[in-house]
Amino acid sequence: METAEREATTAAEGAPPPPVAARKLGAILLARGKLDEAELDRVLRLQAAATRPEKLGSLLTTLGIVSARDVAMAIAEQAALPYVEASAFPEIPILEERASARFLRDARALPIEEDEAALTIAVADPFDAFTPHAFELISNRTVHRVVAIGSEIDSAIERLYGSGRTAVAQLSEGDIEARLDADVLGDDVQQLKDLASEAPVIRLVSLLITNALEARASDIHVEPFENRLIVRYRIDGVLHEIESPPRRLAAAVISRIKIMAHLDIAERRLPQDGRIRLRIQGKDIDLRVSTVPTMHGESVVMRILDKGGVALNFERLGFAPDILARFKGALAQPNGILLVTGPTGSGKTTTLYTALDGLNQPEVKILTVEDPVEYQMAGINQIQVKPQIDLTFANALRSIVRQDPDVIMIGEIRDLETAEIAVQAALTGHLVLSTLHTNDAPATVSRLLDMGVDDYLLTSTLIGVLAQRLVRTLCPNCREAHTLDEATARDIGLARVTAERTPVVYKAVGCAQCGNTGFTGRVCIAEMMPLSEPLRRLIMQKANASELRRAAIDEGMLPMYDDGLRKVAAGITTVEEVLRATREG
Repeated sequence: METAEREATTAAEGAPPPPVAARKLGAILLARGKLDEAELDRVLRLQAAATRPEKLGSLLTTLGIVSARDVAMAIAEQAALPYVEASAFPEIPILEERASARFLRDARALPIEEDEAALTIAVADPFDAFTPHAFELISNRTVHRVVAIGSEIDSAIERLYGSGRTAVAQLSEGDIEARLDADVLGDDVQQLKDLASEAPVIRLVSLLITNALEARASDIHVEPFENRLIVRYRIDGVLHEIESPPRRLAAAVISRIKIMAHLDIAERRLPQDGRIRLRIQGKDIDLRVSTVPTMHGESVVMRILDKGGVALNFERLGFAPDILARFKGALAQPNGILLVTGPTGSGKTTTLYTALDGLNQPEVKILTVEDPVEYQMAGINQIQVKPQIDLTFANALRSIVRQDPDVIMIGEIRDLETAEIAVQAALTGHLVLSTLHTNDAPATVSRLLDMGVDDYLLTSTLIGVLAQRLVRTLCPNCREAHTLDEATARDIGLARVTAERTPVVYKAVGCAQCGNTGFTGRVCIAEMMPLSEPLRRLIMQKANASELRRAAIDEGMLPMYDDGLRKVAAGITTVEEVLRATREG
């Protein structure tokens, strides 16, 4: 391989000189509106004064004046070549046997497509004539060039040819013997411990966790099947399958995770729960680990709890001012029950923590009962439920009422016993915050009545219900605008939230910055139902959820779907996302 590269380099020395650009890069960027004359003059002066001259495009990117993407697109126009995004890069390396990572890094070029007659390479500098000539000699084919962002080429080279693939690739190539099969190991716990402590397995598990953090994942799923070990990341609420280790490593990988979570690796027949505390990239990370036995081994889910990555700010979470005003009005009550409802993964806990963060003052004593304690908060007394020693929600609540708290937060009202103690706590002058699994705000009342809470107690204590969901936010880099016709806007319901007869909405496209999903991050859509006197009278009259809903809307409650439509009209999310989130409930 090295001989071929040397021959290519030697032959390339006789290649024709690089072409002269027909138009200057600065002029193209000016014409595209990416910078102005004053900025260009300033950068050109800096370039001329530098002891080691730097290329204009690189200098513009370094100074943050023009994005790397805009510079690359301008260079492509300058060279009259196509520009490609990182999504066009291959999933497996091309010419791996002939081109080393070092050669590709030096050339800053990446083979992205090949057939019998031609090879296409992505280059950062299309005016370097030696690189395509070298590739012609290496591949013995005609070489076509496209332009891509230099840093994205570097990352792809590292992923495909360098150390970025080392952990998984080396393991796949046999760094650990096939003796890792769980069936072969049987109940040999010591051998499992030894294998789980080997350096390649430790590196692999660390790589899975680090990559998940970089991908903004909330969960890591490790699932063994008959012929495969599947690893998936949940990003912005949606699962994405990633490159997985070979099936024979399942026992070692899962044992490594269990050792880190202080679980019993010999017990593979019962579910287990644990916790891993790590410090990665300067941040303290907690992982909540759950294992369950399946047909082909133990399935493991790690929930990533990154306190530093949680915005305890209602505006950043996506709460609209009118909904937030109603919610804060309920929070300001001296006593009563305030509920946050929605399905699993709808952001209820984050909303409650944000509320507690606002209430957390020296003169306010706050006690919480949680299962599990997801984020530790200074100044708040947090209790972890432990059913195995009979420390349940109900038993813990009985004790903490005698601790003289001002605010009590219950992780979830799961049964009548917990609900009744919460009602008693509210009646005796405490503000009680909790969650419940219901589809919308009015249905929460029916759920509590079905649970067995007396209607007169419920109307005396319930002060409000916030129902919420999370919707993915559009990537600002690649979202695409389109105008709806009047009939479609009316059918969707946008006429209720915008005066525009033909509103402009956006759709997801996908680019390198958002992992080709079209979305990056999530925000909350919600509906807030304060319990007014007319609603209390309806509850006492045994009104159903539909009647309560109509009355709440008449009193000014904005339905969750309409809150979502406001975010569609603002270009934050898509109609499809809002429909998915509200219909899932």
